[in-house]
Amino acid sequence: VQPKEKHLLLLSRQFGEQGQFLAKQKFLCGHDERHWFVAAIPESEPVSTVASAKIALKPEEIRVREEALGLTRKEGFRRRNAAFVRQGEWFFIPASGVVADPLLVLRNEPLSRGNGGKPHWAEESYRSGGETVYVSAKYPSGLTVESYNRLPEKDKHGFRVMKRNASVYVRGKIEHPDHQAVVLNGWHRVLMNTENRSAAMRFLAFLD
Repeated sequence: VQPKEKHLLLLSRQFGEQGQFLAKQKFLCGHDERHWFVAAIPESEPVSTVASAKIALKPEEIRVREEALGLTRKEGFRRRNAAFVRQGEWFFIPASGVVADPLLVLRNEPLSRGNGGKPHWAEESYRSGGETVYVSAKYPSGLTVESYNRLPEKDKHGFRVMKRNASVYVRGKIEHPDHQAVVLNGWHRVLMNTENRSAAMRFLAFLD
């Protein structure tokens, strides 16, 4: 527990009807800027403290970058440092070498985990690679082109074409109602925290 920062690491154990042990999950709980949050920790990460849980939620690329730049642990916990800018579950890494085709730059684009939660909005976005999917309120994680084409014509309304697992770059203002807006000067690559690697993530879909 870190009372000053209003964070704690919660351990949850699951048992079957006969009392047999089934699984355990760990969650980082706390307050981040304007709202309370719960983040599922990947089961592959052996965490035992709030600090180690925060590190476990960082993508490997972020950890490597922090080490290369010689950041201290305290600096790594800041929302903005030499390695990245963070807003909620999203990390933004400077990508000065990116040259985006102006015709492919999208404006006011959502960044979403695909769980139906409130998206973060990027002033400008550029996607490279990835799989084309059709996203709607009914299919927040997206349908492949093949699955979308199999739908009856009457069910093909209200979809937005997006990219799954694409390399995403953003710049300008990034906004979300639960977080302070951040402004990114120049293109930054977008990375999500490691919650999606946790089986316990299925319990948190409604908490964004």
